[in-house]
Amino acid sequence: MALAQELKPLAIEDYVDAVSLEMAVRALADGAGTPVAGGTDLWIQKDLGKRTFGPRLVNIRRIAELGGIGECEDRVRIGALATVTEVLENSFLRRIAPVLPATADRFASVQIRNAATVGGNIANASPAADLVLPLICLDAEVELASWHEERIVRRRLPLATFFTGPGQTQRRPNELLVAVLFDRPASDFHAVFQKSGPRPALEIARVAMCLAGRRAGRRLASVRLAFGAVAPTPIRCPRTEAAIENVALDDAAIARALVSLRREIAPIDDVRGSAWYRRHLASAFLEEELGRVAQG
Repeated sequence: MALAQELKPLAIEDYVDAVSLEMAVRALADGAGTPVAGGTDLWIQKDLGKRTFGPRLVNIRRIAELGGIGECEDRVRIGALATVTEVLENSFLRRIAPVLPATADRFASVQIRNAATVGGNIANASPAADLVLPLICLDAEVELASWHEERIVRRRLPLATFFTGPGQTQRRPNELLVAVLFDRPASDFHAVFQKSGPRPALEIARVAMCLAGRRAGRRLASVRLAFGAVAPTPIRCPRTEAAIENVALDDAAIARALVSLRREIAPIDDVRGSAWYRRHLASAFLEEELGRVAQG
């Protein structure tokens, strides 16, 4: 009896098993629907009371248009339903943007990778989202779709500005995240992902970093630097990027970049680490990777 009293029914009045994008966005058109695919974060957050479902649950798992990894209109496209395992194993990404499979290799467990989707990792808007960081460094955009005046309407937003707070994005209640797109990286594109936790994977990052740019000797051009778990959202660090843009990376240049970084991030104390420790880790990650570039 006690167990029965503890169980609370979901506030779901309707269920839509969408098999097309049109069917899904129609079901979301009134803003009362909750899209779900892998659900690896969504269900846990619901159970913890951190997220509530709308009265209509929209299963998008069977929509073929939302899957796949490849090139579309001269850009790289990763469908929202592409799983983390697909990113890890995709030969095209391993060839043109190996930082994405490398990041996927640090993501959760094998079982979670098989279910978790790229779209879910983005839409969940965790400050510590792993795959978001290399995608920001690739200048990726998210594509959103909605139903308006009896047709599908799409819009694209830069991923770097998509997040507005912990668990919050610019996605409207009637929109569905369809894909993430970015230009094919140049042949001299260099990118690395770093993450700190008690284990190489299976853990939420205490600090995560992606550093990218076009590499020429001891210099990086078109620098992109993104951090997770050091601010309310995943962030780019434009002032630190400017400090190392096309600069010969000697000890003095690296020291200036570290000073800039410490001013640009805003970590907090929580159960997984102190603000001081996070600043230390962020600085150590950047110093290590810039040092590797400096050494050629």
